[in-house]
Amino acid sequence: MKKEVKDTIIVELGEKLKQFPHFYLVDLGGLDAAKTSVLREKCFKNEIKLLMVKNTLLQKAFEASEIDFSPLYECLKGNTAVMFAQTANVPAKLIKEYKKDGIPALKGAYAEESFFVGADKLDELVAIKSKNELIAEVVALLQSPIKNVVSGLNAGGKVHGLLDAIAERNK
Repeated sequence: MKKEVKDTIIVELGEKLKQFPHFYLVDLGGLDAAKTSVLREKCFKNEIKLLMVKNTLLQKAFEASEIDFSPLYECLKGNTAVMFAQTANVPAKLIKEYKKDGIPALKGAYAEESFFVGADKLDELVAIKSKNELIAEVVALLQSPIKNVVSGLNAGGKVHGLLDAIAERNK
């Protein structure tokens, strides 16, 4: 491969690192063409960008980045594919779905500005909540007391009786 081509690939990888806040390093070794095609389809449907990379070029892109990705250098051995995503837990859920076969195997990840090295971190990555999931939880928590008051009023109770019940419960 010519130096100009390598430089272009390094720059493109650097742009992807800036464009996507989360990425996973996975080993796809052992997947045949049909299974790889199915994985690529699922990645596309889940808005994950899947790229096969050369470890040396990815490391050079890491080194050129403003973020210190050195904790992930040890993951750059063997076959490496990168799964870029906007939502931190989406690639982890996809990998876990495939986990039955052991492929793809998680090598490491950069999600929510943290490093996760090793396949044993997959459950932690799946448990990360996305921004939309957190907002939904907060809204549900905020709605709960309001729903209780509204249901009490709709049940035919009077405001005075409702306030007395709340006061008794707080004693």
